[in-house]
Amino acid sequence: MPDETPNRPDPVRNPGGSTPGGAGEHSPLQARAAFLANWNWESVIRHNRGVCERGRAQHGKNSESFTAVGREWEERRLVATTLGETLDYLRTCHRRAPFLFFNGNTFADIARTFSDYLFAELQHGRRREATSVVAHYVAGVLDRESMAQILEELCQAADFQPGDRVKTLRGSLRGVILRVLPDGRVAWRADSGAELVALPESLLRVTR
Repeated sequence: MPDETPNRPDPVRNPGGSTPGGAGEHSPLQARAAFLANWNWESVIRHNRGVCERGRAQHGKNSESFTAVGREWEERRLVATTLGETLDYLRTCHRRAPFLFFNGNTFADIARTFSDYLFAELQHGRRREATSVVAHYVAGVLDRESMAQILEELCQAADFQPGDRVKTLRGSLRGVILRVLPDGRVAWRADSGAELVALPESLLRVTR
């Protein structure tokens, strides 16, 4: 795995004031850096080879796109771009399929790696979800609007008040905040009627 220490982007902090689903001035997608600087094309090849070995698939080059994607990668990897542009580019690389197998896994893993540092200041559960979301977008599982909305929700400050509508990080439960407890946790009632206690960082505000 390439060294991720040099050229690291600044960690994303709670942006606040962003528009759900968009990519406004305070959106985490507007964070800017040379996110791919530590991934030369040879390291991408090695990563795909490792993924193929673990998946018991043949590692090989797609003769129709491998050379062109590799040349473009080396031209672009040292250029500072926004997080959104970088993720769009990785998704395009996946679709162009320079390797015979596991293109999605390869480029999604790269996104997951630099995003893990980018979202370093988030609580562990939110950080894990953020890296998962960008990987799913690159792999083609999520559309861009959904990815942007989820990232913005994850980066919002967890300062809830009684009456706020909330949901769990993966959205499996929704409900309303009842009260903030003295130790900082929140008591909330799920729509199913169950009363629960949780850390505020484990919940997201429902914006729509």
